[in-house]
Amino acid sequence: MEISPVEPRSNDQQTENFQISNEGVRELNFLLYGPVGAGKSSIINTIKSIFEERQYIECLAAAESTTSQTIHFQKFSMAKDGSFPFAFSDIMGLEKELLKGVSSEDIISALKGHVKEGYTFNPVIPLTDPNEYYRTNPGPNDKIHCLINVMPADKLAMMADDFIQKMKQVRVAASRMNIPQVVFLTRIDRTCQMTKEDLRKVYKSKKIRDKMRQCSNTLGVPVNCIFPVWNYHEETGVNAEINCLMLNALTQIIPWANDYIVKSLNNQPRLE
Repeated sequence: MEISPVEPRSNDQQTENFQISNEGVRELNFLLYGPVGAGKSSIINTIKSIFEERQYIECLAAAESTTSQTIHFQKFSMAKDGSFPFAFSDIMGLEKELLKGVSSEDIISALKGHVKEGYTFNPVIPLTDPNEYYRTNPGPNDKIHCLINVMPADKLAMMADDFIQKMKQVRVAASRMNIPQVVFLTRIDRTCQMTKEDLRKVYKSKKIRDKMRQCSNTLGVPVNCIFPVWNYHEETGVNAEINCLMLNALTQIIPWANDYIVKSLNNQPRLE
């Protein structure tokens, strides 16, 4: 598959005109989680840049940092003039050490809608009730409708077993809640020189395909739910190929999140 620079506008229109199937839900909520430096915050900036049609820096990002730049639970709405009914939540990065980074318990609480925006993550003590940032009775607009695992392609082989177990613990909890789960595979330019030189060839790259399979084997996510993406980080203007790659992922996961709304929030039983 070769990405065409003609596609972004078509995909952009699909996202712009998307209508949520349940009128009681204002926005589809996506939660980004993954290791420190994977590019979670940069993904939000990239998506916002696409929808604003200009470089947009709303979320503090530092891809080479070894400590998380995000310390609060933050929700970034993409809504604009009644279009793009989506919101992406950013959280503290995962770390392999037991008492560092966001706790698995806090991520699971966020999935269930218990964590209020502005909560300061505490790696040692997870959020519990009573607390002003703990939402006791979350509604459909508070819950997460799709979990996005953000994984750096160039660092997959270096991830310790303890770290992977943290991620799997969250995945198991999300599966019990029937929340759709995907992977955004970042830092692909550091994995494949061919892709770095010509982003349109990303799906032709054997190295990228191998990384997708490796990620699938590591996390247990099907390959067709793993999307290589390129974040804006050095570019000074918008780029059609970068936009197309991200929009390709969004046009896949948005209907899946909507399917979750239909199946889980329209009085159908689901596991907690």
